[in-house]
Amino acid sequence: MKNLILLVLSLISFTIFAQKNTYWQQHVDYVMDIDMDVEKFQYTGTQIIVYTNNSPDDLTEVFYHLQFNAFQPGSQMDMRLQNIVDPDGRMVNNLGTRTEPKYESRISKLKPDEIGFIKVNSLSQDGKSVKHEVFGTILKVTLNSPIKAGTKATLTMKFLGQVPKQIRRSGRNNDEGVALSMTQWYPKLVEYDKEGWHANQYIAREFYGVWGDFDVTIHIDKEFTIGCTGYLQNPQEVGHGYEDQSKELNLPKGKKLTWHFKAPNVHDFTGAADKNYIHDKVKIPNGAMLHFFYKDEPNTIKKWKKLKEESVKTMQFYNRTIGEYPYKQYSIIQGGDGGMEYGMSTLISSEVSLSSLIGTMRHEMAHSWFQFVLATNESKHPWMDEGFTSYVSTLARHESSSGNDFYFDRVYKTYVYLANSGKEEPLSTHADRYNTNMAYGIGSYSKGEIFLSQLGYIISAKNLEKTLKKYFVDFKFKHPDPNDFKRVAEKVSGIQLDWYLNEWTQTIHTIDYAVAEISNNKISLKRIGQMPMPIDLKVTYTDGSSENFYIPLQMMLGKKPTSATILSDWGWANPNYTFSVKRSVKKVEIDPSLYMADVDRSNNVKK
Repeated sequence: MKNLILLVLSLISFTIFAQKNTYWQQHVDYVMDIDMDVEKFQYTGTQIIVYTNNSPDDLTEVFYHLQFNAFQPGSQMDMRLQNIVDPDGRMVNNLGTRTEPKYESRISKLKPDEIGFIKVNSLSQDGKSVKHEVFGTILKVTLNSPIKAGTKATLTMKFLGQVPKQIRRSGRNNDEGVALSMTQWYPKLVEYDKEGWHANQYIAREFYGVWGDFDVTIHIDKEFTIGCTGYLQNPQEVGHGYEDQSKELNLPKGKKLTWHFKAPNVHDFTGAADKNYIHDKVKIPNGAMLHFFYKDEPNTIKKWKKLKEESVKTMQFYNRTIGEYPYKQYSIIQGGDGGMEYGMSTLISSEVSLSSLIGTMRHEMAHSWFQFVLATNESKHPWMDEGFTSYVSTLARHESSSGNDFYFDRVYKTYVYLANSGKEEPLSTHADRYNTNMAYGIGSYSKGEIFLSQLGYIISAKNLEKTLKKYFVDFKFKHPDPNDFKRVAEKVSGIQLDWYLNEWTQTIHTIDYAVAEISNNKISLKRIGQMPMPIDLKVTYTDGSSENFYIPLQMMLGKKPTSATILSDWGWANPNYTFSVKRSVKKVEIDPSLYMADVDRSNNVKK
């Protein structure tokens, strides 16, 4: 009996330990059949979802995103546009002047046949109807019986959708004449993770989704070419540039074609359709097939020829810099209203300069690694997705430049402007909850990008390169959070970085160091800003020679590899630091590399 009791206690302890230390994430498989009416811009859909509950919790309810519902007067997206001080210019009309604007929400003016919607006609769980209720862009489903931990349930829905007039990302007949930009168009299951459900109203910001396999059939008029997520299963029955030229087409009779796509292990499904698309394909050597869909217009054709060349180079660069793109296909599609990343694809506007078109492609393609393979919750941590994407796209833009160049001057200046504006908010702010679009945009993109470039200053550029690659390998398909990235960087560098993650993302503390005094061979430095940092220092002597010094931050409990002379560490609580050299000093400069985001560089140099 004594041995049995000990065994039971041991099993209980092991179970508790395993539950606390077991990684899990949900899984959802979609089968959808969609019939599109291109005259009414409406579509009917049947959706069958097999939801696998890998969590340790029994689920009594589930939630769906119905994001087309945002494009209706009175929606939360509409109200946000009417009340934020700096609305997105694509989503409003300016009834005032440039200097004295008076904004009107474009959503507020949509007519019934111009709005977007997803109407749920029926919904069942394992064959039995379930109670459901719509809250704006969220559908709440009260289950008939719990989906117990470790089990599956089948949810079947019939729905009607209407494609809104193009306002933001999704819509019909955009400014460049693309008929259908189909993004956020289907009832999409909300992600449930260790933090619970993430049932956020859609206000045109970021996304977070459940990985799964998509099997999607689309019926649409024969004249339309579709570019979208997934691999086409029936190319000979469709044509439109997908077919094997060595085989005969087998097109069906009737008005419509049936397109059958499968997309494995993705967390979104999107696309666009138009009668006037050119469809080209370019194979990455030993890599994915790139698909291009763009309007058959002379100026567009000319630009997209160059875009195709740059796209191949960019994907090869990201494969080397981050890790191998894990899918066999990536599509670049003209559509939407700017640039936005989706599963195995992006929609981008084309009527911009060639350099802007290529820049947008680089940025959106980079999202395929950070948002669609790593898939951080970008609603909670937009800086991880947008910032990391901006960082590697900056590197891609300057791939052929000298490795000693500083590429981030404009990014740093933009951040400093925000930091000194009084409008900065912590990067830990939920994407939907920023007071201004300016604070969200500069914070998520510029300050998020500096998080990485400045991390290279702290742990060394080589260690940053290793960190990015290890992060991708360790956390692809796992929804990593900020601490996961921090731990990878710590393991690679041997440096403690909790202070950096906290200061840079959870506060609006700024960096400001000054050379306070030079007295013969004695140098005094001062920390003026609240955020501490390790210091790289260049000392020029009166004889014309110079010497580099490195002052580790005590909280790092380590130091980066450097050829500089290493001084004793600097504790964060002490704002002053003094050291002596053996020769007479002419000039002292803090951070000659410019990688430290000091908000006032005027006091970084003293002679």
